[in-house]
Amino acid sequence: MQDLTEPILELIRLTSTDLPPDVEAALRQALEQEAPGSAARSALEAILQNVEISRRNSTPICQDTGTPIFYVRYPQGWSTRQLRAQIEAAVVQATRKSYLRPNSVDSLSGRNTGDNLGGDYFPTVHFEEVEGDTLTIDLMLKGGGCENVGAQYSLPYSRAGEASFQAGRDLSGVRKVVLDAVHQAQGQGCAPGILGVAIGGDRGSAYFASKETLFRRLDEPNPNPELAALEQRLTEEANQLGIGPMGFGGKTTVLGTKITSLNRLPASYFVTISYMCWAYRRRRMIWRDGQARYE
Repeated sequence: MQDLTEPILELIRLTSTDLPPDVEAALRQALEQEAPGSAARSALEAILQNVEISRRNSTPICQDTGTPIFYVRYPQGWSTRQLRAQIEAAVVQATRKSYLRPNSVDSLSGRNTGDNLGGDYFPTVHFEEVEGDTLTIDLMLKGGGCENVGAQYSLPYSRAGEASFQAGRDLSGVRKVVLDAVHQAQGQGCAPGILGVAIGGDRGSAYFASKETLFRRLDEPNPNPELAALEQRLTEEANQLGIGPMGFGGKTTVLGTKITSLNRLPASYFVTISYMCWAYRRRRMIWRDGQARYE
């Protein structure tokens, strides 16, 4: 198979230095909703100026270039071992070129590897074999600040000392705990954020799915009408909390909500929220007939 290290390196560069068009459009729309002279509007103006400078200079949008999370859908007969090696080689090159900051730290020794590699999970690479002859690689750079404010609830859920807060095993309960997660985050996680929500599954599969749903475009509707309605409601209600950009107050606390549903055991009902910051860095590379196309 062909060596794809250079095309993957370009995927990393684009992801780190240039926001997707739908994300930038959502930020510009949010700017127009905030009051002139407000802290919220000033924060969004600074964000958008940063986006423009990063694109022009091909420099990282955020100093925390995040955990690289790759979803690779490959044709039958391709070697996942070789694909992983090429991805890792591209990550090393991207670090040398400063598209990525050295972020991989050994949890026991505290030693930074210096090249963004480390064991089996840094970078994180998920593989899926698909029909056809097209290779698709999705990349997300997930910053530590927004990762810190992710949450997982086991329903039914009630907060100690607050008898009025009860979330049952239904979509009403899902709505309550998702909004609770946003409220608990406040300005941390670099609002305005994007919510990736998984209903059901087990603790591990739910976090996997909650991040995977963040690869959907902000303007891509949920094919499930019930979940589409819940996505819209959660976004609207989160923006009524008054937290606003960077926690400065205002009308824009989240830019969007993406929800998926997984089968679960009868004994468990998890709701898992992966919070993405405004630096919503995700890109896609499509490789076919020896050519790369980027979205």
